[in-house]
Amino acid sequence: MQVSAGQRLMLVVGLVLVMALALASIAYGSTVIPLVDVLNALAHAVGLGEQATSAPVERIIVDLRLPRALLAVCVGAGLGIVGAMLQTVTRNDLADPFLFGLSSGAAAGAVSVITLFGDRFGIWTLPIAAFSGGMLAAVSVLVLVRRVQGQGPERLILAGLSVSFLFAALTNYLVFAGDQRTAHSVLFWTLGGLGLARWDNLPLALTGLAAILVYALANHRNLDAFLAGEGTAESLGVRVTRTRNIVFIVCAFSTAIFVSVAGVIGFVGLMIPHIARRFAGQLHAGMIITCALLGAMLILLSDLAARLLLAPQELPIGIVTSSVGAFFVMATLLRRRY
Repeated sequence: MQVSAGQRLMLVVGLVLVMALALASIAYGSTVIPLVDVLNALAHAVGLGEQATSAPVERIIVDLRLPRALLAVCVGAGLGIVGAMLQTVTRNDLADPFLFGLSSGAAAGAVSVITLFGDRFGIWTLPIAAFSGGMLAAVSVLVLVRRVQGQGPERLILAGLSVSFLFAALTNYLVFAGDQRTAHSVLFWTLGGLGLARWDNLPLALTGLAAILVYALANHRNLDAFLAGEGTAESLGVRVTRTRNIVFIVCAFSTAIFVSVAGVIGFVGLMIPHIARRFAGQLHAGMIITCALLGAMLILLSDLAARLLLAPQELPIGIVTSSVGAFFVMATLLRRRY
């Protein structure tokens, strides 16, 4: 995988911005912590210095806010890559994990645990249920896509939307059929949030990010072939149907993991690939990395806004990303109109 000098520069700048936003995310919240204290606590946590901040403040930084910032990076980067891959293999600019039902399926599985079945498998109950729901949604979309193949890209979006609406309806039914006392927590959870971030569930989020990132980079040339059309991709030796199916499965796997730890966060997978292409171009080697960096920045910024807009009350992060996404889509439509 060759990376140009310009892309290397963008990578360095992107990493610096992500780290700066992560530090801001740790410093700001219901209680503002000076940046010096944040840096001292992080240095002490990795054994590079003696304890220079009070124990309660260090605990807030290391045990609460640092895992939250890392979870934001994992979820944002992963959702950005998922959106890019779905848009490529479906050749539709509107494709993302939310519109293709992957998020809705994972949400339905997780809500079934919260409202009906309970915590039967310990801490793995929610991830297992979300994974099962996401995979079921992926299989449903694959079946529909196979039936409408060759009938135009708009049919692919309709297939994903139908599955998304179906699982959204199932989620709403589970909310009303289950314990009504959980309805408020389910509402907050289905709109997304990073409040469940802990050191023990970070490996799960890292697994989701690693799966989608490694697959995308390892198969970036096959994804590039899709840009020329399915016929050209086949002539270049790419097994189009098999590749699309695997992409859907990998995207469903990662999306289900992200939903299980952060809830449903919409529009990230839709917006980020469009922005990334302006910086990195169409080819996937650089575009995938750019999507990861921009996705991480978007979730970090959205989480900061969600915590500060109504402080000390915390907004669901999905409200922020959906608002930004709505304006992004309107701006895109108006720009293309004129």
